[in-house]
Amino acid sequence: MITDRNATAAPTAADLAAIESEWPLIAAELDVLDAEITLIYAEDHGGPSPLDWRRLRRAESRVTRAAAEVATRTADSQRAA
Repeated sequence: MITDRNATAAPTAADLAAIESEWPLIAAELDVLDAEITLIYAEDHGGPSPLDWRRLRRAESRVTRAAAEVATRTADSQRAA
């Protein structure tokens, strides 16, 4: 999110709270990226194994769950406000 604040200014408490609340989703997306990198690497070494594909599916599933949780928390906090 781009704001008018100075880019070198420290994040506000609200900024840090937003990152904290979205961290499970960020971590899950990093897991997907890691699984995709593993698949790319495996292409050069005989192809991905069934375990590599399972790892990607599980990581994608975690992203879906984490996104749903973040959306639910966001909706709940907007209702409370």
